Amino acid sequence: MSDDITVLLVDDQELFREGVRVIVDAQDGMRVVGAAGDGVEAVRLVEELQPDVVLMDVRMPLMDGVEASRQIFAPERVARRTRPVRVIVLTTFNLDDRAATAIRHGASGFLLKDTTPLMLRDAIRTVHNGNAVLAPQDLATLLDRQFRAEVTPPAAFLGLTDKEREVFAAVARGLSNAEIAGTVFASESTVKTHVGAILRKLALRDRVQIVVFAHEHGLV
Repeated sequence: MSDDITVLLVDDQELFREGVRVIVDAQDGMRVVGAAGDGVEAVRLVEELQPDVVLMDVRMPLMDGVEASRQIFAPERVARRTRPVRVIVLTTFNLDDRAATAIRHGASGFLLKDTTPLMLRDAIRTVHNGNAVLAPQDLATLLDRQFRAEVTPPAAFLGLTDKEREVFAAVARGLSNAEIAGTVFASESTVKTHVGAILRKLALRDRVQIVVFAHEHGLV
């Protein structure tokens, strides 16, 4: 039980929450540790419970999932946690601009509310491992709507080595470590080391934020 992926459910519809709870609790290695009906309660429960993954509705009363994501990933809150929290935004239609904003704030991607139990299970495991839960082309489309002007790369990016920039570009295109290894002619463990160095140098949390960073600064 102690190694289970813990999940917080956030949605203003109780029936939907309870349905998702049944699905998650039925999966091996996962359990729901709490539920909230709005973003205000979600932020409080994240601080109290420190779940591994938050399933966050994007449209709710009092505080929506976008603002809740922003507050959850505020630097001062992140610094107080003993382990990372991942957020999956739940939305009713594809390529939701609000979902894109939540991803910019720190969410790891989005799922449609009519997704299958199998896809939900896989998404929870995926974000728990620090990866995105939407196709790279969909994330690119979402972010391109918000970042259209080319921006001068920040000094931190210029501090990357040539090999790190090569790996950065591959991650920004949505490639996995195995795919990157074949592209840059290195082992997967070496690629993983490069990704870790990129995250550290750019002060980013995970691979999803590398994609956001790349679009935000006109690097793709």
